[in-house]
Amino acid sequence: MTLLQLKQEISRLTLRERRDLNAYMIRLRHERPEWKKMVSKRMRDMDGGKKLSLADLERRIAARG
Repeated sequence: MTLLQLKQEISRLTLRERRDLNAYMIRLRHERPEWKKMVSKRMRDMDGGKKLSLADLERRIAARG
């Protein structure tokens, strides 16, 4: 199956089926070793005191927009 065919099949799915597919794709990403390594590093950084306050997070988000 080509990517185009896959996209066409996905476009025919119901909203519920698309949500299920999206959850599945996210789960696949989270199972990748690279993802697990990145999350572990972020957790270690946070345990080491590298954290953002809510105000800092809000400023970063506002700066992107």
